[in-house]
Amino acid sequence: MALFAFSKTTLILSVVLFISCTFAHDFSIVGYSSDHLASMDKTIELFELWMLRHSKTYRSIEEKLHRFEIFIDNLKHIDDTNKKVSSYWLGLNEFADLSHEEFKSKYLGLNVEFPRQRSASGFRYRDVEELPESVDWRSKGAVTPVKNQGSCGSCWAFSTVAAVEGINQIVTGNLTSLSEQELIDCDRSFNNGCYGGLMDYAFQYIMSNSGLRKEEDYPYLMEEGRCIKKKEQFEAVTISGYEDVPVNDEQSLLKALSHQPVSVAIEASGRNFQFYKGGIFTGRCGTEMDHGVTAVGYGSSEGTDYIIVKNSWGPGWGENGYIRMKRNTGKPEGLCGINQMASYPTKNK
Repeated sequence: MALFAFSKTTLILSVVLFISCTFAHDFSIVGYSSDHLASMDKTIELFELWMLRHSKTYRSIEEKLHRFEIFIDNLKHIDDTNKKVSSYWLGLNEFADLSHEEFKSKYLGLNVEFPRQRSASGFRYRDVEELPESVDWRSKGAVTPVKNQGSCGSCWAFSTVAAVEGINQIVTGNLTSLSEQELIDCDRSFNNGCYGGLMDYAFQYIMSNSGLRKEEDYPYLMEEGRCIKKKEQFEAVTISGYEDVPVNDEQSLLKALSHQPVSVAIEASGRNFQFYKGGIFTGRCGTEMDHGVTAVGYGSSEGTDYIIVKNSWGPGWGENGYIRMKRNTGKPEGLCGINQMASYPTKNK
């Protein structure tokens, strides 16, 4: 019988049979194989394996059945997409039991409704003429390990912090993991904690409040906390200012990116973005920016140019927490609007 032809009663009975089962199995790169699609029993086995891998538990049989039905729908979308697309692929990840609407409400957090605090400074890299063929700030030691924002809409803080960590390492030689939590708790000029913000306002906060504390001194909670204002006993990393990259100008973005990691905004609400696993992403997306990330390099592979983007959904998403997004699309705004709202911190030596 076809995979999706079972009745709900059959699903319930099958799930109950597998409630107490555990499995040991190595997942393929996309998290499933054709065998898992051969029958409902195999699909249920896959669901149990996925639950085990991601430490998922549910409060009741009804909740488990509901999540299983969402899982099946997501699996079907992943498999259908992988059969059609060749430049990138999707895979099962920790978000596979979330509907797309649930995912968007929990893991995005850029608030473009705020009036943008544009820098009064110019664009220092305007006159750069020669660009290297490729740049990867990870290999240069200017990028901390991928972090996980959890279900707090704090992507704007992670984008800001990654850019500041980068310029601080470039100027001082020290790679120091900094506190997103301080921004979430204390930056309330326009930014709104787990409910969205903008990177330019966060840069302004760091400038105006004697820098940003280390991650270890102000650790991340995955939720809003009370602002701890006293900084005297803690070391803080400072910046001198920030600058905006000219809008809809990919060459300018590359000029900046050749010198340091850059905060960028993208539209990440597409379903393929939720399950991106690897390759050069060319999926459908618009320019309604809803997610803050950090560009940390660029390059080319088999004739396709891309930008390397650090995300904040943990190392289990994408290419160990990163995505390669196609550039040179022919559109000024770039794929998913990546060229529309880029900025970077500055730091004097």
